[in-house]
Amino acid sequence: MQSLIELVSNLGGWNWVIFALLLLTLETVVPGVHFLWFGLAAFIIGVVAITFGALGPEYADVFVWQFQVIAFALVAMVTVFFVRRFASADDEEASDAPSLNVRAEQYVGRSTTVAVPIQGGRGKVKIGDSLWQAEGDDAPKGTRVKVTGVNGTVLVVEPE
Repeated sequence: MQSLIELVSNLGGWNWVIFALLLLTLETVVPGVHFLWFGLAAFIIGVVAITFGALGPEYADVFVWQFQVIAFALVAMVTVFFVRRFASADDEEASDAPSLNVRAEQYVGRSTTVAVPIQGGRGKVKIGDSLWQAEGDDAPKGTRVKVTGVNGTVLVVEPE
């Protein structure tokens, strides 16, 4: 255990570079963008620590590991907030297909037929080769209805 502590303390700023490489490797394995910013922060702290060490022993003693950890936390927060602020999607830009991933909303305004009678406000309609839950005024099987809205995955219909 003592030799491991000596190894880590002797590596100095290279600890941060190794930590950055581990985080960036983990980023490639885990889906999403979670470890990239922490890996970037660790790399920056590693470069700064190596630079201070290269300037001489009097400068290496200024940037001790406690300050490095605090600097890492600060740089990580700055990178996360910077990226969130500047890389987030603009709310002003509207999609040309806003209902692309909300399949039920694509059917609003479409006419269809009741496949399972709507009784007590609930039934099913057939759109294409699929049956969809529907809610609306009671209607027998075969009635033509128009989709006027969506309630979760249930189509809201009214008679044509």
